[in-house]
Amino acid sequence: MTGLLDQIVQASLLGGLYAIFALGLAISVGVLKFINVAHGDLIVAMSFLMLTLTESLGLPAPIALAALIPIGAGIGWLLQFGLLQRAASQNELQIILITFGLSVILQNGLLTIYGADTRKVTAGGIELASIHLFGNINIGVLPLIIFATACLLIWALEQLLYRTSLGVKIRAIADAPEAAHLVGLKVAGLMATAMALVGITEAFSGGLMSIWTNFDPSSGSSRLLIAFEVVVLAGLGSFWGVLVGGIIIALAQTFGGMIDSAYQMLAGHVVFLILFLARPQGLFPKA
Repeated sequence: MTGLLDQIVQASLLGGLYAIFALGLAISVGVLKFINVAHGDLIVAMSFLMLTLTESLGLPAPIALAALIPIGAGIGWLLQFGLLQRAASQNELQIILITFGLSVILQNGLLTIYGADTRKVTAGGIELASIHLFGNINIGVLPLIIFATACLLIWALEQLLYRTSLGVKIRAIADAPEAAHLVGLKVAGLMATAMALVGITEAFSGGLMSIWTNFDPSSGSSRLLIAFEVVVLAGLGSFWGVLVGGIIIALAQTFGGMIDSAYQMLAGHVVFLILFLARPQGLFPKA
């Protein structure tokens, strides 16, 4: 019984990482109303940048992660102004095609620079540190920190986008850009600010993922798929729902893996499909 409970606890903590994967996509889809196909590859690019900061520059992992945050924000801001702003005046398909092209470029660029080998960032003793609860149940300090980070990011995004004037403006330009422009809102700047937020979540995702698990230049597609499933399960615009969605997918994968390791990823996809058919609007859609 304690073994099963331990699996549930560990899967729930993994759900925190999945939630961080999905937060940037939740902003893109639920707030900005477009799908960023390069989201997973941008996360992996941040993981490789984290690797460079720790191995080549010798920065401790926490400092390297802190350095990633403004870099991620800057990349998101530049991505919006340099590529997506022009496509936004066209149609959603144009944005999908552009971000798909960016995805291909990122994958091939990372493969050329870093090679195809699997990598992982070393963070010292925190990777093995754990807290004993009871019985055979121990909680890793690193997974606990990542789960707490997910909760903190979700709370911060909820406060910013739904309880500040900046958030109201960002949601207004996404819902009615022409009307927002007519009332004097700086649409381009606000969209770039929103994409900077996406970049920040991608920085957290890539940095934390690089410490928790292995990654390689082709890892982006699987991260994008997990993020997409979590966002759809949550319901558009629901950030706390993203956390629940991440935990559900992680639990499904864990139980599938307990049956057979070959079923681990498949179980997550099957549970997603069942819940999507039952509630296509998501579990916690914003009113």
